[in-house]
Amino acid sequence: MWAYMLRRLTSLIVSLAVASLVIFLVVEVAPGDPASYMLGINAQPDTVAALRAELGLDAPKYVRYFNWIGGMLTGDLGISYTYRSPVSDMVADRLWISLPLALYALTLSTLIAIPAGLLAAATRGRSGDIGVMAATQLGVAIPNFWFAMLLVLLFAINLRWFSAGGFPGWDDPAKALKSLTLPAIALALPQAAILTRVMRSALIDILGEDFMRTARAKGLSRRQALWRHGLRNALIPVLTIIGLQFSFLLAGAIIIEQVFFLPGLGRLIFQSISQRDLIVVESVVMLLVFAVIVVNFLVDLAYAWVDPRLRSRT
Repeated sequence: MWAYMLRRLTSLIVSLAVASLVIFLVVEVAPGDPASYMLGINAQPDTVAALRAELGLDAPKYVRYFNWIGGMLTGDLGISYTYRSPVSDMVADRLWISLPLALYALTLSTLIAIPAGLLAAATRGRSGDIGVMAATQLGVAIPNFWFAMLLVLLFAINLRWFSAGGFPGWDDPAKALKSLTLPAIALALPQAAILTRVMRSALIDILGEDFMRTARAKGLSRRQALWRHGLRNALIPVLTIIGLQFSFLLAGAIIIEQVFFLPGLGRLIFQSISQRDLIVVESVVMLLVFAVIVVNFLVDLAYAWVDPRLRSRT
């Protein structure tokens, strides 16, 4: 197991190094100069040049890359060009909204998908399976921003059970979680639909295995055999989707945060791109990539725990 972890850790480090270089180059070649944007179209060239020097934008690109990546390794994400405040403080403020929202949505999608997948597999071809599959088709087809607006209309405007948007802070955790409930549902349902279909397919494949036929021959019903012997073996593809979903939910909630006026990481990236605040864009995207790669690393370890044969294959 330790050799497997070492190989995966080496792969993680190489992936992070390549990702940092790609992120830096992509952001740097994007059109628009931060100094010109901050000073406006009527700024004098020497004033723009002075601000570029003050921000460190006149240094060679390789120097700026190593300064940036060296700062990240020590926890220094730089200073925002626009707000002149540490990027790490800005990220920390936004992360306390985006991270709980992603975990909340992921928990909801998993709690919905696993029993729904089990039900569909156990009742394959019958009414339960047909109903679950129809619901998942709707979940995949409906855009989450449109579903989010429906939730606002129904539960915030008509029923007044939830607020239409905004975030009150974590001083009152119950109130904060309530404000994240509608965004979490809007994010979770499409992911739950995908996860349910993967779960159903994996369980149906497992039903054809010899050990499942043996379990059925011993007198277990299809549902009992799935629950006792099939669920763990079907978890590998499900873990893959859960890992990818967490990355998507953490980084891809930009539109949902806009719909619900949540000041999370998605809105920070959106604002920073429009303001050409390159250091914020680079640092936040790199942190999100780091989260994705670390989650995939943990998923790989979970694979090895679920199926020990994988430790010797890779």
